Amino acid sequence: MNTAKRITVLLADDHTVVREGLRTLLEAEGDIEVVGEAATGREAVELARNTKPSVVVMDIAMPLLNGLEATRQIRKALPETRIIILSAHSDDVYVDQAMELGAAGYLIKQTSARILSQAVREVLKGKTFLCPAIAQGVRREHRQSPDPQGRVRRKSPGLSSREVEV
Repeated sequence: MNTAKRITVLLADDHTVVREGLRTLLEAEGDIEVVGEAATGREAVELARNTKPSVVVMDIAMPLLNGLEATRQIRKALPETRIIILSAHSDDVYVDQAMELGAAGYLIKQTSARILSQAVREVLKGKTFLCPAIAQGVRREHRQSPDPQGRVRRKSPGLSSREVEV
């Protein structure tokens, strides 16, 4: 396959076996190339700046800098890079915060490899991608909390960048 058409991906997760598994799954797709692996949030930011990937697959719970703050920093430095959160956390507060910080997708770690590769391709097209379990929760939230004009009000966690980092 022509490398110019390959989707470049950076993996950020503090568990080596998870990164290795994700690399194997994604590279088996043929059109996806993993250009780096980060074990910490700080390493993810640095590698993103150096490799300029099309997509970052980011865990939230990582040492030195969590994935949410790393997402904010990467989006600020590389606005064209799309970020997919891949986390064990499915709480609304994490999903809301990730999306507010510029994540283009949110998947829980129980997601299938097929959905992960689909998410990579969809966010690259400029779309937002939520795994079915998260999308279901978002739809439920939208039904439950519209404002008087029928729009959904986003719950803001109200944390500063430093609070998110801590």
